[in-house]
Amino acid sequence: MAEKKVRVGVFGIGRGRMFARQAAAMEGVELVAICDQREKPMREFAAQYPGVATYTEYERFLEHDMDAVVLANYATEHAPAAIQAMRAGKHVQSENIAVKTMAEAVALVRAVEETGKIYMYAENCCYMNTVQEIRRLYAAGELGEFRYGEGEYVHPVSPDEKIRLSPTWDHWRNWLPATYYCTHAMGPLMYISRTRPVQVTGFEVPYDFEDPTCTQTAKRSDTAGIIICRMDNGGYVKLLQGNLKCHLNWYRIYGNRGSAETLRHGDTASIRVRKEPWEKGEEEPVERIYRPEFPEFHDLASRTGHGGGDFFVVHEFIRAIRTGEPPYLDVYTGLQMSCVGILAHRSALNNNATYEVPRFRDPAELKRWENDHLSPDPADPTEARIPASTLGEIEKPPEVRASFERRARELCPDWYE
Repeated sequence: MAEKKVRVGVFGIGRGRMFARQAAAMEGVELVAICDQREKPMREFAAQYPGVATYTEYERFLEHDMDAVVLANYATEHAPAAIQAMRAGKHVQSENIAVKTMAEAVALVRAVEETGKIYMYAENCCYMNTVQEIRRLYAAGELGEFRYGEGEYVHPVSPDEKIRLSPTWDHWRNWLPATYYCTHAMGPLMYISRTRPVQVTGFEVPYDFEDPTCTQTAKRSDTAGIIICRMDNGGYVKLLQGNLKCHLNWYRIYGNRGSAETLRHGDTASIRVRKEPWEKGEEEPVERIYRPEFPEFHDLASRTGHGGGDFFVVHEFIRAIRTGEPPYLDVYTGLQMSCVGILAHRSALNNNATYEVPRFRDPAELKRWENDHLSPDPADPTEARIPASTLGEIEKPPEVRASFERRARELCPDWYE
């Protein structure tokens, strides 16, 4: 007898289009519902999938008969939506970022533990072909024990593209601190080494008053974030993320028997592996550069975005639902990755002080953070607000806001209909 299909709904049709397409095409999965507040583009997209229900209200969407929900709504609204979905009996996959505040992190852990539902954090960079290959080498002992790693996710955009991505004044991309969006840098290092951060120190490259992507848009946070973490095995990682002028998605791992890294230039789907002459095997080269294939589902994964990672985040989520076994990127791992960014920003605001990263399996540590609502979100209460920039609140002249809103209406009419 064939297995019952896993019925999936997607909340948010921006980034959510990828998840919807993957679910609709995957064997044993059925896309049954889509939810977005922008009714016209949602219905146009849903027309590709006859029979798929559409909703503009999240509460009504959760009443639909389905097994799982993929959250691709605003990044800073994932945690409340995840908690609501799990309490409605749905498994949850959440896009980046997992939570906006430490209190949300505590509430999310408790909801997962109380409901028993699968929660998966969709950090797709963990499943790129290069990262999976370095993980295979590390797990086989080829690199020895993890000592140091670097992860970079640098993503500059033009002023117009910045407006397209964040077409309203208080859109989360316009105020999110530079360290918060850190899991594309951190996730692969944790995935490869299976270590977790225990201490974090943060730095931020300040808001640039000479950069038109800052001054001609609604952006009010800093240019880039640098994070240093001590890991639970005594090793260290360095992360870089933000809007510096070189688009890059890059990872390096140093073990005590060798190193491996993704290529910065040329064929960035290849890796470089090196062992010192006195430590390699007799027939083993000192250095090799090659393009790895996915160990499984190569053809399917190769046709998807983010180096194939977009296929595997959906595949792993469905596998976890079918088997009942939590994925590696469960709520505890997802929060270890995400909360590094929250605490690094506090460090940057506090003269680069070091912060301890909580163990989210420990009830005593959850208790410590359960009322920590500090947030840079301009919509949050003033008493809980912290600045989004190390320079304080970035004030924009009225003419900049007026110009931004005119351009946003031209570039993104769907947001203003």
